Amino acid sequence: MASLAEIRAKLKEQESRTSGNSSGGGDNAIYPFWNMKEGDSSTLRFLPDGDDTNTFFWKERLMIKLPFAGVKGQTDSRPVQVQIPCMEMYGETCNILNEVRGWFKDASLEDMGRKYWKKRSYVFQGYVTENPLTDDNTPENPIRRFIIGPQIFQIIKQALMDPDMEELPTDYVGGVDFRLNKSSKGGYADYSTSNWARRDRPLNDEEMAAVNTHGLHNLGDFLPKKPGEIEIKVLQEMFEASVDGEAYDADRWSQYFRPAGMQARTGDPNTAPSPQATAVSQSAPTPQPVVAPVTETTTDTGWQATTPAAAPAPEPAAAPAEGGGAQDILAMIRARQG
Repeated sequence: MASLAEIRAKLKEQESRTSGNSSGGGDNAIYPFWNMKEGDSSTLRFLPDGDDTNTFFWKERLMIKLPFAGVKGQTDSRPVQVQIPCMEMYGETCNILNEVRGWFKDASLEDMGRKYWKKRSYVFQGYVTENPLTDDNTPENPIRRFIIGPQIFQIIKQALMDPDMEELPTDYVGGVDFRLNKSSKGGYADYSTSNWARRDRPLNDEEMAAVNTHGLHNLGDFLPKKPGEIEIKVLQEMFEASVDGEAYDADRWSQYFRPAGMQARTGDPNTAPSPQATAVSQSAPTPQPVVAPVTETTTDTGWQATTPAAAPAPEPAAAPAEGGGAQDILAMIRARQG
């Protein structure tokens, strides 16, 4: 675990690098703080990452939401949504974002660009020391995970940069608790009044015993598995189908990425052609989609849309024809970029 000075240095490095640059459901280990009522508060105590090579006590997660008109072959299917990993999460170029980034140059495509832009969230772990959720049961291992959105994360980050904070908040002896306060603003959940406790609090005997008994999670284990060559082709095919307004094709994609609650179909691979006509090995790894039980419209989650900073001014261009497909949109953007 890095020192507070190292964390501050790393945060400053990230800010200087990105400034002005345009370029799980059903798991009660995840604490569902978003279910708190307006006016409620909970108290959390963050713990270090079990991976001591991680400078921070969190992991950033970047996901892209792909909306589909329904599920292919189901006449009464409702619209579904699939969350897929953004390759930038692994330090690589994301082909989907490369496509979407150009949309912000055209005023007629900005709304679509925001829909398909990456959503940030942050994975933490720790204890819930005060819990207003009466129907929330603490699991056997009381070290829980927290899926934190950008609004709360900024509060956490700003405090770390405050010179008055002398110890890491995750320190077992000199650390501090975090008070999560829920209110509302503009009809949406608001956590802007959340704050760190003013006094340090050492972990009690039960909390220390849980750390010694269960150990700390490696937070990187809760990020989606890095897609391989085949999965990257699947992602691109799904993206283009989503933009084109098509239904989700479970026969083609469910063994790779699927909506929450859907089982993978493992039928005859000869009747379910693989993306880009590439043969799919039945032993190929199956990345599991990471789904946070949250909604896109609230600011208490990691799924708040993050638009590129300083998006270029729109260029004069003809808007895509009404009902234009994904290929028309992508071809227009690619031609402009060329």
